[in-house]
Amino acid sequence: MSLPGMDIDALARFLREQGVEVHGDLRVELISGGRSNLTYVAADDGSRWVVRRPPVAGLTPSAHDMAREFTVTAALGESGVPVAKTIAFDATGSTLGAPMTVVEFVDGTVIRDQDDLAALNDDQVGATVDELVRVLARLHAVDPAAVGLAEFGRPHGFVARQVKLWASQWDRVKTRDLPDVATLHAALTEAVPRESAASIVHGDFRIDNTILDTADPSRVRAVVDWELSTLGDPLTDVALMCVYRSPVFDLVLGSRAAWTSDRMPTADALAQTYATAAGRDLGDWGFYLALANFKLGIIGEGITHRARQGSDAGAAAERAAEATPEFMAAGLRALKGDRT
Repeated sequence: MSLPGMDIDALARFLREQGVEVHGDLRVELISGGRSNLTYVAADDGSRWVVRRPPVAGLTPSAHDMAREFTVTAALGESGVPVAKTIAFDATGSTLGAPMTVVEFVDGTVIRDQDDLAALNDDQVGATVDELVRVLARLHAVDPAAVGLAEFGRPHGFVARQVKLWASQWDRVKTRDLPDVATLHAALTEAVPRESAASIVHGDFRIDNTILDTADPSRVRAVVDWELSTLGDPLTDVALMCVYRSPVFDLVLGSRAAWTSDRMPTADALAQTYATAAGRDLGDWGFYLALANFKLGIIGEGITHRARQGSDAGAAAERAAEATPEFMAAGLRALKGDRT
């Protein structure tokens, strides 16, 4: 059976060329695909690795940046932030036809949807979320220069560029006119904080982008999916984590996400836990919540836009844009200080 985007013989040759011992035949299984990077588990007679590459169609380099993912995880290896050990990187794409990363396989549990979450009792849910937030705070405390990431991004002016970036993305993917988008864009432009902090940001932090210890889910074994990471304002990470709690995010994902479950702490509780763990003031918090809502609304619109162009299928993708007006309205409320 063929695997999309995979050449097992070429992968085995690449690993050996990189000095990785491969014992016996290499076996490969696709474990994640679709809109995200393709993720495989490769195994020989003694070891397992995770291989990631961009999708075979619909490439958007900024969202599927293999070099970025490999660079940040390699740099964070000794930082105290849990990441998978990096093994090899094919920057040219000569092995699989696109850039590819190889990291050690991290054994554990991934909580993606509410059915997965049902395996945890309420005490475990609370302890796990507390640890997730502490891990995010530890990431934001890492000195980029100390781990070789001083040039990993442009933190100065980061949030202003984010506002501009997502407004231009709306112009590319909109499926209809929504006045609230222009209204929120204008309000965000006026409300950009004069000063903001700078740190390594993950860009997509929530429970399903981590691997938890199976025996003790409150222990995070690895944070994954780093392709959106950069140097920027840490509060953008925190606000996005909080806005992911919105029930309408299920429409964007096309599933009943674990992170939207009412068993999780509220967005306000998450923010307070982070502020305490990081010792960081949540100044201009309404702006950051509004920006996160703006971004997620446009992401939902983009999923439906691509579905109508034929690059995504299914009723779930067609419905993703139904979340967009809800996110825009929530963003406007956040700027007014009303987060209900």
